[in-house]
This record gives sequence, C-alpha cells and structure tokens, in this order.
Amino acid sequence: MTGRPARRDAPATSRHLDAFLEALAAERGAAANTIAAYRRDLADLEAFAARRKVAIERADTALLRAYLDRLAQAGLSARTAARRLSAMRQFFRFLTAERIRDDDPTGRLDAPRLGKPLPKFLSEDEVARLLAAARARDGAEGLRLTALLELLYASGLRVSELVSLPLSALPRDAGALIVRGKGGKERMVPLNGLALEAVNAYRTARDGFLPKRSHVGRSRASPWLFPSSSAAGHLTRARFAQMLKALAVEAGIEVRRVSPHVLRHSFASHLLAHGADLRSLQQMLGHADIATTQIYTHVLDQHLKALVARGHPLAMRRKKET
Repeated sequence: MTGRPARRDAPATSRHLDAFLEALAAERGAAANTIAAYRRDLADLEAFAARRKVAIERADTALLRAYLDRLAQAGLSARTAARRLSAMRQFFRFLTAERIRDDDPTGRLDAPRLGKPLPKFLSEDEVARLLAAARARDGAEGLRLTALLELLYASGLRVSELVSLPLSALPRDAGALIVRGKGGKERMVPLNGLALEAVNAYRTARDGFLPKRSHVGRSRASPWLFPSSSAAGHLTRARFAQMLKALAVEAGIEVRRVSPHVLRHSFASHLLAHGADLRSLQQMLGHADIATTQIYTHVLDQHLKALVARGHPLAMRRKKET
C-alpha cells in the first residue's frame, strides 16, 4: 500500500451530457466550479433515470417530476431543487437545439417555491474588528491577510476573483481594480486609500509567498497577486476561508457568521446604507441583472426600520409608556 488517498474521479456521464458540459465551457465561458456543479447535479438525475432503465436524454416529464419529488422526500431544500431544475432545463434545451430530441420535457415542470432569505452580513463595527485583528498579525502573513481583507471589503469581489487576481489587475499607481468576472466579463472597481496602502505594504513581502520551484523546476516568478504553492499557483478559496475563520476567533465574532461571501454582502449592504445607488453597486459587484442587486434594498429596509424603532420620538415615548 502506498498510503496515498483514493482518487475522487468525476461521475461517469453519457456522451450527450459530456457534450453539454463542453458547450457550457466553450460557448458560455463557464468556470470549472460551475461545470463541476452541473456535472454532479445531472449525473444524479442520470443515475435516477438509469435505475428506471431510461437514458437521460430520453427522460420524459413524468420521470423528471418523479425525480423532483424524490428530492423533496429526501429533505433537499427548495433552493437546491430549483438549482437542479435549472440544470435540467439547460441540458434539455441543449438537446433540442442539437436536434437530439424534438421536445423539451422540462417545459411543463413547476419550479419549487423559493423564499427570499436576506443576505447575511456583518455590522460595520464587526468588520472593523476583523480588520484590526488582521493588522495585529505580525510579519508577512499579517501583511497578506490585511491586504486580502481590505481588498475584499473595499471591492466586494467574489472570493474566486480575489484569490486569483493577477498582478496586472492592480498597477502600483492605479486607484482601481480591473476584474475579470463570470463569463470572462471585465469590470473596473474603484479602491479606497486604505486598501491601496494595504496592498502596497503587502507587495514588500509578496516574494516570500512565491513557490520555491514550479512543477517543472523553473523560476519563482508568478503572475498572481497572491501566489502560493497550490496547484493553481495562487491562494485557494478554501485556504482564505480558513484564514478568515481563525481571524473571527481573534476578533471575538462567531466563526459561523464569517466567510468571504459574508464580507461581500457586508460591502454591498454598508455601501447602500451610506447612499450608494443600485446601478453603481450592480456594476461593482458584477451582477448581470439588477434584480440580483435589489436584494440588498431589503437589508436597507430592515436597517431603517430598526433605526426608527430605536430612535424615533414616538417609538421612544411608547417604550416609556410600557
């Protein structure tokens, strides 16, 4: 025995499903994580159909409805079921477009009813405590963590965008980031002075994070702003999430409440609360549809209601009377 862990291969799938996934990557520029999620979801449907001796590309509406019913019985959330249904719809539309089948069996399926949970975010004081804890860290690790945190809170980047920033995304004298987001679309995000200072301070220690040698034994040069010895060559999302959890402990914040995405939500919520308009926020977040950005207005509504409940003279008088 070699002691090496067993390899986790991707689920085996049909040639039609493989062709669909290849089209997602080639024609829509879908990210590797997105492709992997589609593969998992549709492979599960394919296995369900196979147990009924039906090829996935021949599934009818009754089979798909039975599959969705099974998901509900298994206790999967409506949001997960909706994601699976979306993957199914895109797959069968691909099959009809390629003339592999003449009809789309998903057309008569009803989407699960979704609630609209508000995005979770930290208060401004909690973010300040996280930043203070990062600045209190010594050495190169502290400089890198401060730069990561300042960049994330100043820009609202997706964590995948943050850790994979190339050096060219932020020239030394620039006041904005050039970000390549979903679908390869570029956007420009302005940065505040604190974030720029943090990145410039980190640059003095960046060389310490360069891998000693690449996998082919070449030089230590790296195109990434946050290089590491990972297979991707830059800091991974999982590692950054771990770093944030440890920082939450130091800042006295519940670990379960802190994640890279929560900081993205915090960026958006705090900007909106301080007067930013939705269109500008949409552009900075890289949302294709402003409806996605509008969820933050509900956060602002709750914030304003709480302010009125705490500070309006009538509310204060009513509390005294009770």
